[in-house]
Amino acid sequence: MGLKLGKSFNRSYNLRIPILNGFYNIGIYFDKRSTFLLFKLDRDFSKDDEFAKNIKINMFKNLESSKFCETFIDLHNFRKNTLDISNQFDKIKPEYTSDVIFVFNESIVLSKVEIEDKSVFDCLNIYGFTMESYSEEFVFILTERHNIQKRLGKKIVRTSGLQIGTSASLRMLDDYHQERDIAGKINYTDKINRDEIIKLSEF
Repeated sequence: MGLKLGKSFNRSYNLRIPILNGFYNIGIYFDKRSTFLLFKLDRDFSKDDEFAKNIKINMFKNLESSKFCETFIDLHNFRKNTLDISNQFDKIKPEYTSDVIFVFNESIVLSKVEIEDKSVFDCLNIYGFTMESYSEEFVFILTERHNIQKRLGKKIVRTSGLQIGTSASLRMLDDYHQERDIAGKINYTDKINRDEIIKLSEF
């Protein structure tokens, strides 16, 4: 079934992502005048490929609800008169740089605009990540839409995510996420204990 686009979407960009023995053809549709964005996926696997049934797909309009981003990615938020940034990609967290790797990093520039004597770009940035131990079974695509509102003199940044992974890779993601939570609780408990020791030493 084809995807019917209304007036809200007038640009598109296509990716072809290998997963196991097949591919996903991914269309990214967006509007040159706003941050609206959506994904369209078509599977390209042989009919008798049993592994294809084991693949799960998740889409995220809020990256903070993604276990992958919460565990591995630092996100950036910032607001002022000329900037409105929500969950922009900053970096892979330093403790996970050997576990998570880039598979691609692409940018589509629509225009260049001058705001307060600075050149800013109306563009779409696309980042692809995988987990080192499941590089053929998992991909997380982070799209970052930079839109310039000329009338307001403001740059708006919004992000979305698309996750494709096998059940095994998602179990590994769950393990990473749980380890992160446990480590956070241990560090928090250790901080409380150290604070108590400091307070006791004051008497």
